[in-house]
Amino acid sequence: MGARHGSQYLDGLRDQREVWLDGERVVDVTTDQRLCGAAGSLAGLFDLQYAEPEVLLTEDAESGQPVAITHIIPRSVEDLVRRRHALESIALVTLGWLGRSPDYLNVTMAGFAGREDVWRQNGNEQGAKRLVGFQREAMLADWSMTHAIVNPTVDKRQREVDAGGGEVVLHKVGESAEGLVVSGARALATLAPFADEMVVYPGQPIPRDAAAYALSFSVPMATPGLRILCRESHAATGNPADHPFSSRFDEQDAVVIFDEVVVPWDRVFLDGDTDVYNKAMTTGWVANIMQQTTIRAHVKLRFAWELATRMAQALGSESSQVNEMLGELWSYTELTRSVIEAAEVGAHEWGNGVWFCDERPFRAIRPTLPKWFPRANEIIKLLGAHSMLATPNAAELANPELRPLIERYYRGADDMSAAERIAIFRTAWDFTGSALAGRGDLYERFYLASSARMFQVAQMGAVRETDFSLVDGVIRAQTDAVPSPQS
Repeated sequence: MGARHGSQYLDGLRDQREVWLDGERVVDVTTDQRLCGAAGSLAGLFDLQYAEPEVLLTEDAESGQPVAITHIIPRSVEDLVRRRHALESIALVTLGWLGRSPDYLNVTMAGFAGREDVWRQNGNEQGAKRLVGFQREAMLADWSMTHAIVNPTVDKRQREVDAGGGEVVLHKVGESAEGLVVSGARALATLAPFADEMVVYPGQPIPRDAAAYALSFSVPMATPGLRILCRESHAATGNPADHPFSSRFDEQDAVVIFDEVVVPWDRVFLDGDTDVYNKAMTTGWVANIMQQTTIRAHVKLRFAWELATRMAQALGSESSQVNEMLGELWSYTELTRSVIEAAEVGAHEWGNGVWFCDERPFRAIRPTLPKWFPRANEIIKLLGAHSMLATPNAAELANPELRPLIERYYRGADDMSAAERIAIFRTAWDFTGSALAGRGDLYERFYLASSARMFQVAQMGAVRETDFSLVDGVIRAQTDAVPSPQS
């Protein structure tokens, strides 16, 4: 098939998937008012491929089909540059709001397939071959994929795999002629209602004696026994002018329950090898996927700075305190952009002929972004203050009796119209104060793990790679200068 159009993507979502929301089963995720806004936005990303084919598409050498560049296995710096342009194009449309837009799993699976040498260790040649075949199938079918890699939290005093007598975390319960039989739960399956495939792959390391939990596979979302339990919807169903983000970008988050799900053998990538399971995410995953996530972050931070600057202009705010906050927000934006550039400049071959970015800049920004995003929201709230709570909506603007009053009393500085000022502050509220904004704040704080944990990981990696020549040279000079004891 090759790259799909939006209508083809939406058609693929109309199946027998078991999506639950507000205690009821959703009949059609493309028409349900709580879900259709995000479905439409995602369809727009598929249409974007044909609106910008020179940026987003490439020809598959084997089939001749047009395929998404985000599916390619990077074999050079040039491939990474082409992929960066595609990722930027997607992020600019979503303004960084979709943390699990389809390009995320496209990049992830391309990285895994490229490093199939890691997956075929310890005799897992067949699993690695299936993984490579699946990645190619996903590319040619242009599937929207999601993942479920986090184990449910039951009791932090226990090992996760021991929770609920070992029955809570997703695990193998048997085999059949058709495939692997699995039960248990996984989270956080963002984008689950809008995906074609659910991919399970390693998240956190697991104990060596937990072979039943060392699984990696993929299944279609309509697989019998696969239940998707969504959180409360944060989608706004009113006028999009009042909710520019909530009306389009509630990508949903879900707990996915596997009730004796049969995974076809050709979709099983790993079955019981804890060593391979624990290595899979340590051999280039960060260097690969963080290109996508950092580009998304940069676009979202840039939008936050632009929005905050427009808010200050609307209010005529020019104090040193205001400019300090705006400058702080700009610095986050520019530092994030610089990380992308530095990582790309340092790109190199990681093994098996695959090229990823330099991982070190990404390791540095991974624990800092969870602090910068909440601070960006705080700055916008401090700048907006009560103005974010005293903003008319589209219905009031459309009321002929109220419109003259609104135009008189809601004007901005420097002859800014009331309509423009209202648009700025409605946007600011949806960015920081709405239900979706609250979800976004929490999401960014723990996106790709917590800040505290990632600072620890960064330090451990730095210690392994550093020769300490700077400080050791001074220490040696000092110790050499100490006179010997005199008898």
